[in-house]
Amino acid sequence: MTKKLLFAGVATALLATAGVPVLAKDNAKDSAMHSDANLTAVINHDRRKDDKARDVYRNPAETLAFFQVEPTHIVAEYGPGGGWYTRILLPYLSGNGKYIAVNGNSDSINFTSRAREGRSKSWPERFPDIASGWTGVPADQIAAFESDEVPDEMKGKIDRILIFRSMHGMLNGARSDSELQALREILADDGMIGIVQHRANEDATYAMSKGTKGYLKQSAVIALFELNGFELVDSSEINANPKDTKDYEKGVWTLPPVLTNKDQDRARYQAIGESDRMTLLFKKRP
Repeated sequence: MTKKLLFAGVATALLATAGVPVLAKDNAKDSAMHSDANLTAVINHDRRKDDKARDVYRNPAETLAFFQVEPTHIVAEYGPGGGWYTRILLPYLSGNGKYIAVNGNSDSINFTSRAREGRSKSWPERFPDIASGWTGVPADQIAAFESDEVPDEMKGKIDRILIFRSMHGMLNGARSDSELQALREILADDGMIGIVQHRANEDATYAMSKGTKGYLKQSAVIALFELNGFELVDSSEINANPKDTKDYEKGVWTLPPVLTNKDQDRARYQAIGESDRMTLLFKKRP
């Protein structure tokens, strides 16, 4: 049985319960006030006690507001990784909206070992239990797919796709075009895609801005999306950090939270904080 068939029933159930309540449409102001209160409660929940130190750099409430994420939306998080944003999005959406996790197409990756390949290809089956452990949301209410295996009934139904600090990985793996095309296919016609990405200076050298250091030029990201059928709606400096010099031999991972140099110049990098980041919002171009 393919992963697509395995999760098709979950996808159908998600779509069947993802409609916007009539009261929310009739009273948008009250709905917005309610959603803000819910988001604040989620962000301040004890489950995030280990995550909150990053809030000053990642600004989750402001970022999700900029992306116009609503509690009734169907939201896909691309490449959830360790779940920092999952622990916000999944509880926030579990009442009236739906959260979907999406990873890249594993068939497009050259793996260095069979163990790595096995972990990657089994991710859609494993992630619901992992995310349930993070959030308490039942695993059978969580869907996870590779980008090329999202069931047909979900295509064109996603209100928001959010990509946090993952665009350099797409480019490094030479799969940015195929991934963005797959994501465009699942996005609703009036849906939008939000990007937070480590930002290189516009005059940065190719070596420092091609993605292998984690940094990309904002103009290059915008051009990439335009080539793949999107247009820029807005940009924000919510996640900017002017202290970031972006000239580290070991790339963005020199900074927190990774601190790849360990104790070498640790105080210096902690004083800088996390990377300077672009925050971009795109919509599908007809």
